Amino acid sequence: MKTLYKVALHSVKTMLLTSMLAFSTGALSASLPTLVDDFSNATDNNLGLPRQLMSDTVAGGNTSSEVDIAAGVMRLKGDIVPPRGQPGWASSILPLGNMGEPEDASQYKGIQLLIKIHSGNLSISANSTEVDNFDYHSAPISVPSDGTFHQVKIPFESMKRGWSEQTHLNPATLNSLSIIAYAMQPAPFDFEIDEVRFY
Repeated sequence: MKTLYKVALHSVKTMLLTSMLAFSTGALSASLPTLVDDFSNATDNNLGLPRQLMSDTVAGGNTSSEVDIAAGVMRLKGDIVPPRGQPGWASSILPLGNMGEPEDASQYKGIQLLIKIHSGNLSISANSTEVDNFDYHSAPISVPSDGTFHQVKIPFESMKRGWSEQTHLNPATLNSLSIIAYAMQPAPFDFEIDEVRFY
């Protein structure tokens, strides 16, 4: 399972943010709010920044996905159809700063989600401007598929890089969070997110 996870991360992270706006090394934000997204807005997170959706179609895959936001919950589901010889993936990206600028989350211990997984493998990454090869610090999201929402806390110190030399995650340099569904073989995925915040 660890091998699958690392292989999937390698491909996902290489392609994940290639269509995002260029990163900036501008000044760090003075205070990043605790709440990132409660999905009360159809297009923007609570920081006033538009969510982004990406999939392996940018790398030759045929993954399909659909998103629905209603009653403060985002549901993302679809079918992963990986590119040949690579894992397939679909990602929801929550920007933290304008134009990819880094934001300072060092006053927090980690990321907290309220999530319900119906099917599929999920991970979350904290995307730092100090990482230049898309191998961002990440962690799997594991909850029972029991039809209920679960609160999950991911400490920053538990997040690891997939294939690069392990480095300390600097939470003062985050420009986005990514929630990623992935699989090595064709497979459905279906999950709902009620809230994403720092804790």
